[in-house]
Amino acid sequence: MQLEDYFDFQRPDDIRLKGTRVGIENILYEYIYRARTPEEIVTCFSSITLEQVYATILYYLHNKEAVSKYIADWIEWGEKQRKAQELNPSPAILRLRKLKAEREAMRKSNGSEIPLG
Repeated sequence: MQLEDYFDFQRPDDIRLKGTRVGIENILYEYIYRARTPEEIVTCFSSITLEQVYATILYYLHNKEAVSKYIADWIEWGEKQRKAQELNPSPAILRLRKLKAEREAMRKSNGSEIPLG
């Protein structure tokens, strides 16, 4: 089996573990940024095997420059998406924020807020 046989190369910005919906970025983020071991990583995802985790890490090590860019692009995309959500929250988020503000206002008006020292 070739190393690439472990993956579905759906698009240049979407590489997944074959037979799963798990992208290599999810595995590698846990490995690189959270310093998790392969054994820890496999417990985070119910649909992958330890062999797939090791294959992903090996693929990263063999293609470090390209995969590092792939991950950096994914992180940047995620940050842009979070900023867009903050600027344009969904109606559900707006309702939750309103309920939270109303609850806090009620606590303050009832005097149930405990002053800090």
